[in-house]
Order: sequence, then C-alpha cells, then structure tokens
Amino acid sequence: MLFLNQFVINFTGLKEGEHSFEFDLDNKFFEHFDYNDFNSCHLKAEVNVSKKSNLLEFSFNSKGLINVNCYVSNEPFDHLIESQMKLVVKFSSELINDNEDLLILPVGSSQLNAAQYLFEMIILSLPIKIIHPGVEDGSLESETLKKLKELESNVNEKSSKNDPRWDKLKDLI
Repeated sequence: MLFLNQFVINFTGLKEGEHSFEFDLDNKFFEHFDYNDFNSCHLKAEVNVSKKSNLLEFSFNSKGLINVNCYVSNEPFDHLIESQMKLVVKFSSELINDNEDLLILPVGSSQLNAAQYLFEMIILSLPIKIIHPGVEDGSLESETLKKLKELESNVNEKSSKNDPRWDKLKDLI
C-alpha cells in the first residue's frame, strides 16, 4: 500500500489555477491491483488539476506501450495505448455517488489518491479484443495462424455443401 502513496495528490496547499502531476507506470503499478495481463508496460500518466474556489477538475491522460499477447495468435507484441478521463470533485456533507464523472468528498478532505482512477482509465481504454497488427494485414507467420486457416477452410467446405433435407423447403418459396 505504501507504493500507491506516491499517487496521492494533496490539493489543500495548491493555489487556485492549473497544476500538473506526472507519473511513470509499469507492471509494478498494475500488480498492486492484481492485474497481470500485460507482459510489460511503460506508460506516462499526467494528471492536470484545475483548482477553483468550490471544486476541483481533474484531467487524467496516459500514453505508452504495453506488451501483450495477441488474442488470436498468442504472439507477444507492443500495443500503443492512449487514454483520457475527466473527473470533477466537489465537497459536501452528503455523500452521493450516482455519477461516475463526479466525486463528492467530505468537507475538509485534503487529498485524493489518483491510483485507482489511473488504473480504471487505462484498463477501460483497452480494446475488447487485442489483435496483432500482423494478423490483420496478413504479414504474421506463425503455427497458430496456419492451423486456424486450415480449420477455417474445412469449415467453409462443409458450409458450402447443400443439405438435401433443406432443398424441399426452398421449393415452397
């Protein structure tokens, strides 16, 4: 937990206006959230804070490379990732959490740990299916892809043959 203390932003001592904080994120950061899907990662995160008299506006940005395995071929590759998120922080005695872009903190709060927000922003910006660029353009050569193409041709051959049981139904049309 001490590792995540480096992501704490103390906003009580900040003057009104714009402030910027930078963080380097690697696998150690994601391991604290029990997330081990990356082979390796090197991300730069920037948190911009706009302090106003009655609220704070946070703008989270990250950019970098993650090394992941392709979901189709299981080949490792570097995937460029960019993500952005905005968060408004207000202070109130009532804690209402019905909006994901609005955070209500108790009056008198002095800091915010940005680690959870950075983690969620990066993970939610990942595509559902991460595919190696070589698979998409056909330039990647691997045993897995050869086997998939072979199996795909077998499926296409079977689906192209007509089933005689359905031919009578076509006559009804």
